[in-house]
Amino acid sequence: MEKRISATRAVRDFSEVLNTIKFKGVHYIIERGGKPVATMNPIDEKTDFKTLGELKALLKKLPRLDEELESFVSDLEDIYKNQPLMAKGDLWE
Repeated sequence: MEKRISATRAVRDFSEVLNTIKFKGVHYIIERGGKPVATMNPIDEKTDFKTLGELKALLKKLPRLDEELESFVSDLEDIYKNQPLMAKGDLWE
């Protein structure tokens, strides 16, 4: 679906415009002085979704850690133990 809106309305209702683009697939033609100057439309995202049924085959394709497993686990434990602490209080002050 295509809609024409003024630049003023696009600015004023920007969040609403983005939501209708994302969730309803609306294409907007933005006009200034009654003449088209820009378009806003959804990006065609080509995502290759996998189903849970495909998970087993996908996991079989992953490389094995074998002798590196202990080193990998040790690295993960070190990372977990050495995480920086979260700042306390208001971060904007």
